[in-house]
Amino acid sequence: RTALPPTHTQFRDFEDFLGSLNQEKRKKIRQERRKVSEAGVVFSTKRAADITPADWDFFYHCYERTYLEHGNAPYLSRNFFELMAMQMPENWLMFVAEREGRPMACSLIALSSGEQNGQKTAYGRYWGALERVDCLHFEACYYQPLQWCIANGFDSFEGGAQGEHKMARALLPVKTTSAHWLAHPSFADAVERFLAREQEGIAGYMQELERRNPFKPTAS
Repeated sequence: RTALPPTHTQFRDFEDFLGSLNQEKRKKIRQERRKVSEAGVVFSTKRAADITPADWDFFYHCYERTYLEHGNAPYLSRNFFELMAMQMPENWLMFVAEREGRPMACSLIALSSGEQNGQKTAYGRYWGALERVDCLHFEACYYQPLQWCIANGFDSFEGGAQGEHKMARALLPVKTTSAHWLAHPSFADAVERFLAREQEGIAGYMQELERRNPFKPTAS
């Protein structure tokens, strides 16, 4: 029920973005980024045709391993990413993390094709890591993409569905919708009655989340 977050083109750079957050969240993000940096992790960014077959292989190795470590098989195959690289290379952005000159983690972001409704949007994210580093997930999947979006004039970064913890990383909840057609009239009626109650619950939940907004109050 959530996509993420606000417009970023208003910010000059990542530090300006941090300045828009309340002190607690700003301090937390800086601490998390510092942990990754002090662990000796550095990032490189590759886009479109700059992403080589070897890069895709490394990404999939990280992606597959991370899924397996959590007891799940990856639901996308290496062939899927190969086809995406062939058919729509301009829509992919990859962040590669290295430590002591060795690649050790990777995240992959999808980019909208040109401007849609006057907006440029980045969508996250697939990721994986071969080594454990405290806060590496946040850096690879949120802070690096956010920093890139601000620097490259993207209007928003959709950090993925679910996860209230993302609000601490300055990603705000956004209501989304889906469309379904149910052939059985009685079942459709039951679902419609449920959704009427669910909408009230979602409205209350959104109000609760708004009270946890990490950004400084704006002057009215």
